[in-house]
Amino acid sequence: MVQSDSTLLPQKKYAKPDDATLRRTLTAEQYAVTQHAATERPFTNEYDHEFREGIYVDVTTGEPLFSSTDKYDSGCGWPAFSKPISDKLITKHTDHSHGMTRIEVKSKTGNAHLGHIFDDGPASTGGKRYCINSASLRFVPIEEMKAKGYGEYIKLLRPMKEIYLAGGCFWGTEHYLKQIEGVVATEVGYANGITKNPTYEDVCTDATQFAEAVHITYDPKVISLPFLLNLYFKSIDPTSINKQGNDRGTQYRTGVYYVDPKDKEVIKKVFDEQQKHVNGKLAVELEPLKNFYKAEEYHQDYLDKHPTGYCHLPQALFEYARKAKMKK
Repeated sequence: MVQSDSTLLPQKKYAKPDDATLRRTLTAEQYAVTQHAATERPFTNEYDHEFREGIYVDVTTGEPLFSSTDKYDSGCGWPAFSKPISDKLITKHTDHSHGMTRIEVKSKTGNAHLGHIFDDGPASTGGKRYCINSASLRFVPIEEMKAKGYGEYIKLLRPMKEIYLAGGCFWGTEHYLKQIEGVVATEVGYANGITKNPTYEDVCTDATQFAEAVHITYDPKVISLPFLLNLYFKSIDPTSINKQGNDRGTQYRTGVYYVDPKDKEVIKKVFDEQQKHVNGKLAVELEPLKNFYKAEEYHQDYLDKHPTGYCHLPQALFEYARKAKMKK
């Protein structure tokens, strides 16, 4: 099981819709539960017996709150979780309703009533039982998470691996790599330089020695590192020094930067095989990752935001990446 860890969470902003929007988008039961602390009927609700891999998001805001890795069958008739994805996502309140004293749980961003927390959960998982209304949640199965914008949360469900790839302008390189099945998240930034907290303008001076790079998080059950690297090589001129397409400068050099020392030999084998198919010596760096600074927000997913924006890669390459399948 992968442990929930708030340090792994993406920093996407979520907001509570206004009341008119909630009334329009929620069912009567969802509205009553989330806005007026109603309780749905036990045993007949939507997620009591849902045990597929995935995440449970706030039905009002879409913000992820719970993971299937922390869900268990408590026999109470409602979905039960040992903990939320992060304590920062919820608030707790003393509830004296119905002649009882309980601890109510609400989503922090949406201020939506979720349910209650009890101290009768399994000791092996901390002893807590978050008893949550299905009507307060929306389940996103793991196979739909990337398409629905929750790809970065897959690492909470399965062990993921990461690699950093520099392939020229990171706008096109990111857009190409994110098309590949098994790549669950991408982030562009500046790798292996000599200064701290560089800006895009700093990197463009050639004085910082940073490379424009893409941080790749991938599912090793879906795609292997050699397969990913071979696709990466199709997007670069591997013998060109500080130049890819029309872009020139040290920031446009190519490189593979690893974080797992065990990956080094795997990468070297791919390099050796690629060397057989090119004229000239490979100019692609092979180094451990020394540092990485996330680029400014306007660089992230640039070609998704600007489909007609500059790209040094041909459109046909994106379609090739989408169709690429690793043989099982």
